[in-house]
Amino acid sequence: MKTILLVPTGEGVGLTSASLGLVYALECQGVKAGFLKPFSQEKNQPTDRTTALYRHLSNNETVEPITYESLIQQISLGESDELLEEAVRLHRQIAKQHDVIIVEGLVPTSRDAFASDFNAILAKALDAQVIVVSNADVNQPAVTADKVDTQLRHLGGAANDRIAGVLFMRTKGLPEDSEQIPVTLDPSLRLISDTNEFVASIQKTHAHIGSENLPVIGLVPFSSTLSVPRISDLAAHISAEWINQGEASQRRVLHSSLIASNIEHELNKFVAGELIISASDRIDVLLASSLASCNGIPLAGLVLTEHHEPNATVLAFCQSAIKNGLPILHTPLSTFETAQSLSNLSNEIPVDDTERAEQVTRFVSSHINVDWLVQILNGSYKPRLSPSAFRHELVQKSIAAKKRIVLPEGDEPRTIQAAAICQSRGIAHCVLLAKPEVVIEVAKARNIELPHDLEIIDPDLIRENYVPKMVELRKGKINELQAREQLQDTVVLGTMMLALDQVDGLVSGAVHTTANTVRPAFQLIKTAPDYSLVSSVFFMLLPDEVYVYGDCAINPDPDAEQLAEIAIQSADSAKAFGIDPRIAMISYSTGTSGTGADVEKVAEATRIAKERRPDLLIDGPLQYDAASVESVGQSKAPGSPVAGRANVFIFPDLNTGNTTYKAVQRAANVVSVGPMLQGLNKPVNDLSRGALVDDIVFTIALTAIQAEQQAAQ
Repeated sequence: MKTILLVPTGEGVGLTSASLGLVYALECQGVKAGFLKPFSQEKNQPTDRTTALYRHLSNNETVEPITYESLIQQISLGESDELLEEAVRLHRQIAKQHDVIIVEGLVPTSRDAFASDFNAILAKALDAQVIVVSNADVNQPAVTADKVDTQLRHLGGAANDRIAGVLFMRTKGLPEDSEQIPVTLDPSLRLISDTNEFVASIQKTHAHIGSENLPVIGLVPFSSTLSVPRISDLAAHISAEWINQGEASQRRVLHSSLIASNIEHELNKFVAGELIISASDRIDVLLASSLASCNGIPLAGLVLTEHHEPNATVLAFCQSAIKNGLPILHTPLSTFETAQSLSNLSNEIPVDDTERAEQVTRFVSSHINVDWLVQILNGSYKPRLSPSAFRHELVQKSIAAKKRIVLPEGDEPRTIQAAAICQSRGIAHCVLLAKPEVVIEVAKARNIELPHDLEIIDPDLIRENYVPKMVELRKGKINELQAREQLQDTVVLGTMMLALDQVDGLVSGAVHTTANTVRPAFQLIKTAPDYSLVSSVFFMLLPDEVYVYGDCAINPDPDAEQLAEIAIQSADSAKAFGIDPRIAMISYSTGTSGTGADVEKVAEATRIAKERRPDLLIDGPLQYDAASVESVGQSKAPGSPVAGRANVFIFPDLNTGNTTYKAVQRAANVVSVGPMLQGLNKPVNDLSRGALVDDIVFTIALTAIQAEQQAAQ
């Protein structure tokens, strides 16, 4: 068991973000990390903020900290030993289920001056290694180092064996572009040269900081884009009432603008993510905000100040904007007072803002030195493919693959944003099939920065090139006129590009049905030589492990031969993504406990799959609980190499598979990545029409890795 205590140098260093970021970084290394905050410093709060965020983000349980009131009372009574005993008890509760525990220390404040000394004795009580967490300014290395040194003195000095390293958070003075990065994903963003330069500057006056014995384990830039509140977080802060709440819990305030002069001189301020602040008698501002919203510009919201809120007649003119979700607030404060109050808004992440917490967590994680993590753990854990590790590996493998992926739905907003992320991060070279002017217009309205090398191809300019080739590929089935007509569909056009090796993979489905995406692939790409059918898998990202479910999207009622092939395809897909497959052939019966045609089909499929691939661990028929729960597996199928330990689940038909995956996804609130199609000559993948930007990004990554795997065969 390894325990790491994070000790801050003071307030505002981003201690919560550092703690959660380190937990996530460990998850990405396959380490099951627990979290403990022994002592709360929040007055009269039933739930601790960091603890609640950890629960939301990790889907893991932890213990509630000792309340601030109890902490102060016991310290004033000289009962520090009793406090430490209670902290150890909480630590032991979590230690039962985790390889590593990240502990958040106390923050030294003017109110809690005892915190630094108490952290030192807490480190001893928990037998923890210590990371000092400090904010930093690369232009003031000596000032930054002095903060660290002050904290080190409380901990017994830099020579103390417990001191494991220094983590610099909210670092100012780094190049502007270092914060303008997508935070959806988590491959390493480490600023290695900036870190080395900063450490060299520090060592001119403080040689021990950044040395081998006291390494700098991360330099995390300050990011204004990650400090943005939702408009719903502002209302109470400025004593405002809602005129229209709309999408207040989703829209974020990237910038704010006071509108004081003539509206024609202020129209440049009406852009995505902007909070417009104006006196409530400025009806022109209300109407301009409404028009911007109707034109597809997602303003953060509108705050009307002073006087009284607009009358019903004026609001009636704004119904389209209100239906589009434009948040509108009214506050009795003056325009200046409102702006002043908003400038003092805390950077702390609210308990319910899990989207921002997740982005910050991944951002911090990606700046932590992975080599240091591996070294400090020193083999004291058993790696596992956690959901975080799966996502991390997915992105890393796709970056290494360097594949070209076509996106036929090139003017769809989520697809454009996903393509921009993938292109800028090197996840894939994306090709959008759409009119460039439409893509630019959508990107501008939604504040999406298009990378300069993002490829946008106007379908009208290339369609005719594919007519002869399509007629040749579908010889005897279509003529030129029919080919030209079918190529009006950008999915067909993209599939032709794939068939002719002009791209490496295709992703579609954000606005098309599965049939629309898959049918052209069946006709033009066809199945791989070793397979007779196309099937699909979902990667189910459960809290502790990644499961593979097949087939949940394509084949309604496969026979035994087809079911065996689906099992083999799914096992190979699992291997391609770092999962060592243990395959359970699912049925309503385990072994010979039940009879009937459905059970016999699964038994026969199991026999065929074992015969074709003796290298795989396959067993069936198995009921779902016998396959997934160890105690049930031992009882119902003793001696089975799969029962109770399965991670690849093959369902007997589409009805069972689709129902199960959706039930697990919704009831357990887990992420499912897919469906990923398997068995085709070239990778084509389908999206759900409700896909989020993240879903599209991960599907693009999956497709790139599939292309690399097929190229290597």
